[in-house]
Amino acid sequence: MLTSEFDYDLPQELIAQKPLPKREQSRMMVLHRGTGEIINSQFQKFPDYLNKGDVLVLNTTKVIPARTWGRKHGKEIEFLFLKECEKGTWEVLCRPAKKAKQGDVISFCPGLEGRVIKVESEGKRVIQFSSGNVLSELKKIGFAPLPPYIKRKKTHADLRLLDLERYQTVFAQKEGAIAAPTAGLHFSPLVLEKIKEKGVFVTQITLNIGLATFQPLRSKRIADHKMLEETYIISEEASQKINNAKKESKPLIAVGTTSVRALESAFKNGKVQTETNFTNLFIYPGYQFKVVDRLLTNFHLPRSTLLMLVSAFAGLDFIKKAYQEAIRCKYRFYSYGDCMLII
Repeated sequence: MLTSEFDYDLPQELIAQKPLPKREQSRMMVLHRGTGEIINSQFQKFPDYLNKGDVLVLNTTKVIPARTWGRKHGKEIEFLFLKECEKGTWEVLCRPAKKAKQGDVISFCPGLEGRVIKVESEGKRVIQFSSGNVLSELKKIGFAPLPPYIKRKKTHADLRLLDLERYQTVFAQKEGAIAAPTAGLHFSPLVLEKIKEKGVFVTQITLNIGLATFQPLRSKRIADHKMLEETYIISEEASQKINNAKKESKPLIAVGTTSVRALESAFKNGKVQTETNFTNLFIYPGYQFKVVDRLLTNFHLPRSTLLMLVSAFAGLDFIKKAYQEAIRCKYRFYSYGDCMLII
């Protein structure tokens, strides 16, 4: 298949720039794969689509305030902190990258200064900091690592606290992500309580979202694309709940494409394994799903691996039809936008 088959035109005004006042106020499009029916609904009704004994899987990864600005000789450079390689040493993305050269000292704030010790391709750098407590300093000065289609400037101090709260799920636990599992942003404590009251098993796993999730496709053929690795964690409690549900033919509902990739990656020898591992699984049409029965997801960018995953799950033609309906009905798109339930 060609990357161009996953293209579509989206009016700019449908790209959500801010979250709604309340998480659960989002709209929800429901796709019935068996009948081809499309229903326009509300996320507040999501618990109505669940039954006792179902298993709902959440990704509990926690977004770090990874976006900030540093200075070199008074010149400002934008940084995205990707991951800690070892204590006090971080891999980062910087823009403009040409301003951060080998040996340069970058000052972020009085308590955070580092030296570029390695120059890598595509804007990546490795910085060694004089203080090992980098994350605690980022929490003081950092911004939520919003995707570029959400327009924010350093001067948007009033939106910084809003984004730090709302570009994070209410069930986030394990720090390590540089993007939110956005399908989980719609859940409030009240919605989760209603789900549990129905006798649904809510299970938590972790996939630390990195560059792989929003890595652009540069190849003409999608089969030529190579995913980067991301870490996932499946606990013994989670694997037992999931495997028991599969034995009893109970539906498993994954919240977000990252949950799907973790679950499908951990399926080996006929069951989901208890493990901490890396995955570079690329799911596109033709993939045979082994674990996930239903999927809650947001609306995704054209030509993205996320759009390819949902197209593999629901069928490309059905997804194209649903996206055109969403545009016609003026759904809000992308990270802060509305959601889709595929059953």
